[in-house]
Order: sequence, then C-alpha cells, then structure tokens
Amino acid sequence: MTAKNYKIKGMTCMHCVMAVKKELSKVGLESFDVEIGSAKVKYDESKVDSKMVDSAIIEAGYQIEEVSDEKL
Repeated sequence: MTAKNYKIKGMTCMHCVMAVKKELSKVGLESFDVEIGSAKVKYDESKVDSKMVDSAIIEAGYQIEEVSDEKL
C-alpha cells in the first residue's frame, strides 16, 4: 500500500475540491481525502501508479506543487 500527500496549486473553493474528487474517483484508489489545496491518497501499487494520480489532478485543471510520502 502506498500513501502520498499532494500539495495542489490553483484550488480556491469547494468546486475545486469536487473537481479533483471526481477525477480521483476514476483512478481506483483505496481511499482519498481532498481539501482546498491538498489531497491525501492511498493506493495499491500493483493496480495504480503515481502517474495515474498525477494525471487525474492535472485533468481536473490543477497543478501539483509538491508530493510527499505518508507513513502508514
């Protein structure tokens, strides 16, 4: 299981949060939590890779500022 924290540039409101949630829900993550300016995701690396998560955030219209690993 992999867990990562994303700092996301350009998110300013709950509409932004919903847009990112919508795209992340398509990826097949174990779980995710999105707030204005950030997202925490957990996924099985045998099914999902970090590029898929990155692409979902970008597809929602935002830029990734920073990614850090989260301890499980």
